[in-house]
Amino acid sequence: MIIGEIVAVALRALAANTLRSLLTMLGIVIGVAAVIAMLALGTGARRAIQARIASLGTTRLTVNPTRVVRGGVETSDIHRITMQDVEFLKERSRLITAIQPQQDRDLQVEYHGTNTYVQITGATPNFLQVQNYGIAVGRMFTDDDGHGRRRVAVIGATVLHDLGFDNANDAVGKEIRIRGVGFTVIGVLASKGEAAGGFFDPDDQVLIPFNTGRFIVFDTPYLNDIHVLAPSEAAIPRTMEELQRIMRRAHRLPAGAEDDFRIRSQMDFLSALSDTTKIFSLLLAAIASVSLLVGGVGIMNIMLVSVTERTREIGIRKALGATQRQILLQFLIEAVTLCALGGLIGVGVGVGGATALKSLMSWNEQVVPATVLIAFLFAALVGIIFGVWPARRASRLDPIIALRYE
Repeated sequence: MIIGEIVAVALRALAANTLRSLLTMLGIVIGVAAVIAMLALGTGARRAIQARIASLGTTRLTVNPTRVVRGGVETSDIHRITMQDVEFLKERSRLITAIQPQQDRDLQVEYHGTNTYVQITGATPNFLQVQNYGIAVGRMFTDDDGHGRRRVAVIGATVLHDLGFDNANDAVGKEIRIRGVGFTVIGVLASKGEAAGGFFDPDDQVLIPFNTGRFIVFDTPYLNDIHVLAPSEAAIPRTMEELQRIMRRAHRLPAGAEDDFRIRSQMDFLSALSDTTKIFSLLLAAIASVSLLVGGVGIMNIMLVSVTERTREIGIRKALGATQRQILLQFLIEAVTLCALGGLIGVGVGVGGATALKSLMSWNEQVVPATVLIAFLFAALVGIIFGVWPARRASRLDPIIALRYE
């Protein structure tokens, strides 16, 4: 019996029990589809995080004061950073390309009876450069606005809608009230969209000149953050080392003393969030793979039943000269065919499901061809693994005993 005949016999055997074959494949279909959909979800989420972090600026570094934890409770800022630190960095640093001090606080913003609770950010005009923002309508405030402590504001796209403005042009020139103080809107930030993981909406903030915030709104000399730009991503480690050295000198910390500040990079956020989503997607894929294993057990069970039902047929084939290898190959082909067909259908269902979720629910689904190939090959491997035992059992039947089987 040549290989073509063996394949033809195996396919005819499957076609003779079409319904049973389809039900047997169902576990493989569900497993492959689930694996592809879950990995697509994880890949999409990871790439969305990378895009969001990149939109916030991959070379930006942030210097914050550390907080003290006492009795398991985080206290208010004990260590402080001030404008003196900013001036010290400007004088001593040789690597940073821009520096932007910042104060911020969540406050109520009101416009004609509509109000929202939003982050108010006191920043210098180079906020756009350092934070990688753009202006959609209007203008950014200037150094003169800051020196004059003018009450002007640039609002984010989320705030625009929360305050009831129909579009950005309607907001420019209008007066909003921050903590009861009137501010004239002079610009609207270009939308960035919700940040990775939904931890922070970069469009949900109002910018005001740094000195206006420092002396009128916040009334404090202490900074929340100092944002600086490194020359390039490759220079981030050296820039962080320089920042640490200068800040320790500015705070007169002795050797061996812990830093009373912390330096973070956007790449740290990217790495942490990407690792989290990767682990999460692999966990989902592992759970989905259980369906493949269940499907494989189902195929083995059906193949064992098939061997029992066709014992007399196997005996006749052996009596006519079929070898153990040919019988084993026939049943193995049947098992692999079931898994391969189930895998193909599962690929279609998985890709279609991922596409539907992306369209209907706006999920970040992204199907990677390598994932599809791996899922399909895994399904075929399941067919081989779970088909070997029934195939070997069929090939080892004694033809005399098989012919006597009723």
